Amino acid sequence: MSTASSTDTLPPGLDIKPINGNIGAELRGVALSGDLHPATLKAIQDAVYTYKVVFVRDQHHIDDAQQEAFGRLWGGLVGHPTVPSLGGTEAILDVDGARGERASSWHADITFLDAYPSVTILRPHVLPERGGDTLWGNTVAAYAELPEPLRELADKLWAVHSNLYDYVGDRGSVHKDGLKRYNEVFTSSVYETEHPLVAVHPVTGDRTLIVGHFLRQIIGFGTSDSQRLVGIFNDHVTRPENTVRWHWSPGDVAIWDNRATIHRAVDDYGDLPRIVRRTTVAGEPPVAVDGRRSFTRALGKKPGLAA
Repeated sequence: MSTASSTDTLPPGLDIKPINGNIGAELRGVALSGDLHPATLKAIQDAVYTYKVVFVRDQHHIDDAQQEAFGRLWGGLVGHPTVPSLGGTEAILDVDGARGERASSWHADITFLDAYPSVTILRPHVLPERGGDTLWGNTVAAYAELPEPLRELADKLWAVHSNLYDYVGDRGSVHKDGLKRYNEVFTSSVYETEHPLVAVHPVTGDRTLIVGHFLRQIIGFGTSDSQRLVGIFNDHVTRPENTVRWHWSPGDVAIWDNRATIHRAVDDYGDLPRIVRRTTVAGEPPVAVDGRRSFTRALGKKPGLAA
């Protein structure tokens, strides 16, 4: 893994400790806020683009307003297109396990939009006594390790992403409230977007795979062949060597490059309470290897819903 900036050039007091060989780092010696010194912000941004996901402990001072203020340092904030933001906030999504919002399959945030978020900031609001970890996978490392014939194929492929995905999937059990919310809120408007399977990252120049559960089908392939191909690429991203797992503690904040990772929450906490609060930063349509950009090809209400 290349490092965006040497630890010798970090602002005084700031320290970065890598967690795994391919992804994840812990950032120490900083109190996140909306008025960070530019050098400190640049160091945090470099760390995120280098390690893909960065964790900052002991940020007990961060509330909803502070979270949004910190997010604005990265760019404009965007809410979820169908799920209302938390009351009193511009763009915080309150993800509550009690409502069945468990995000327990691999995904990048909101890839069913053409300009999906560039960066995500997440903090726990209520934590279960056990379980409820989150995992991230490095889609840049996954692309780089593909055999050359697979990379050449991937560079040419495009795929349809949609919020109308298989909610049940491989879940061992389905939360009834979650399924209801998925049907009535999350997919109240249906989006279909075409993305390249491989995009050129606008900051790092790396090639990154756009995969995860919003990917419905690879264009030009039948359902069966598409599923097999998607499985191959997803498997590379979720190999243990390309992943990191974080056990949350109160005061933690995670910041990740949503264009270079996929993630999933671990649904192992039963009926215990788990609420996390998410802020996402506006992105731009991904650019394929050949220069073409992603585009939304369909947007509409589900049948039977009022306009």
